[in-house]
Amino acid sequence: MTRFIPILILFTSLNLNAQNDSIFVRQIFDEALENGQSYENLKVLCKSIGARISGSKQAEDAIRWGRHLLKSYNLDTVYLQEIQIPNWKRGKAEKAWAENSTGEKLTLNILALGGSSSTNGLLKAEIVQVKNVDELKALSSDKVKGKIVFLTEAFDQKHINTFSAYGHCYPLRGDAPNEASKLGAKAVVIRSLATPTDNFPHTGVTEFEDGVKVIPCAAMSTQNADDLVKWLSNGKVMLNMELDCATLPNATSYNVIAEIKGKDNKIITIGGHLDSWDVGEGAHDDGAGIMHNIEAMRILKTLNYKPNHTIRCVLFMNEENGNFGGETYAKLAKENNEEHILAIESDRGGFLPMGFDVVGTTEQLATVKQFETILYPYDLLKIKEGHSGVDIGPLRKYYPEMIQMGLAINSQQYFNYHHSANDVFETVNKRELELGAASIATMVYLMDKTLK
Repeated sequence: MTRFIPILILFTSLNLNAQNDSIFVRQIFDEALENGQSYENLKVLCKSIGARISGSKQAEDAIRWGRHLLKSYNLDTVYLQEIQIPNWKRGKAEKAWAENSTGEKLTLNILALGGSSSTNGLLKAEIVQVKNVDELKALSSDKVKGKIVFLTEAFDQKHINTFSAYGHCYPLRGDAPNEASKLGAKAVVIRSLATPTDNFPHTGVTEFEDGVKVIPCAAMSTQNADDLVKWLSNGKVMLNMELDCATLPNATSYNVIAEIKGKDNKIITIGGHLDSWDVGEGAHDDGAGIMHNIEAMRILKTLNYKPNHTIRCVLFMNEENGNFGGETYAKLAKENNEEHILAIESDRGGFLPMGFDVVGTTEQLATVKQFETILYPYDLLKIKEGHSGVDIGPLRKYYPEMIQMGLAINSQQYFNYHHSANDVFETVNKRELELGAASIATMVYLMDKTLK
């Protein structure tokens, strides 16, 4: 019988560890739900600072605020990491209207896309309609030159995960202005990348290749896009548009970094992006993600958790229109010979958390899935291969063997607010935000104990 004693001891130890983990995870969720500070902190960020595009005074204010808040939680270190960022400004003039052959006018609700040029006064040209970038590329330059290209593709409502619909339509915003400029277009307008049909336009970044002329480009509301398609079905339509946006020289900004030191120097990074677009308040994108991670640090500190590895929270700057914060962080990590083993990002809004997407090998996915029993009582049911995050993505160029994760949320409402004036504090549910923070803290705890 003595030969079975080591096996018995092993199973007893495993069961005790699982029990201890379950108890600590319960404490994490209790702290988040009973004493949580994420919601009030988000209110301050949204209402006292507001929209915070890179290079703006509001972005600078957010950096100071983030550093002060993290210092108030008595973390081991809090510091700034200098980065260089693009500096695009929207300007004040932003209007557009369509005009048909009978002189009727249709006012359009628009937002310039990040990276757009100015129209230098009122621009007027005939509209040429295409569904998507593939249709645009199939046109000859004589069909496009001197005209305004209008792209009409809508979200495919059959996608259960709305991020899939967004990914499919992203080229309308990211690539179409560049391709239209190559064909000699005067400007581009697109149907907003959004789930609902309403009158709120959604902005976002576009990019032009080196040597390609930067032209004016804007997104219109989904309702306006539907209306304009109907107008075009009856004949020629002219579009009038005025934008006075500009790209200024690059500016200096900062990532905000805080740490709870571990027993070794291996690093677990958690974070989201502190910048937002310059409309709305950046509540879901990515104020909620910032709060998830700051609150996770506060919870672990409050519960006196002593990590095996250094837990580093990063409030990244410039995710929205360049990702210079993420690129710089990864580059400096490698130059400083840091050892990164895990990164977790929250950048999908403050909605109900549902699990984690994992970027890694089959074995690494299995490492995360072993926690399904512990996570089940908290409805964190989806542990699957997927996307991590834009900010932490560059780390994999230097640390290809690390694990990355993205907090997965219920996506149904996200693109009602994304990059629009609707992305305000009032749209965030307090309890769902707190559950997201507890979910991040839980995964950090479990992975810190597991990874060697």
